[in-house]
Amino acid sequence: MTHLPYIAAAYGMTISLAVLLGTNAALRLRRARARLATIDRPARTGRGTER
Repeated sequence: MTHLPYIAAAYGMTISLAVLLGTNAALRLRRARARLATIDRPARTGRGTER
């Protein structure tokens, strides 16, 4: 009896979970940076922008 299917399944699940978590973190980081850029952008209301 070989243990190859169990080992292959364990490695496959580990790699797929790592890819899933990495992708999720990258997408959350991109969304957070976009929100921060929106917050940090100066408001162009016309008040106090005269030169």
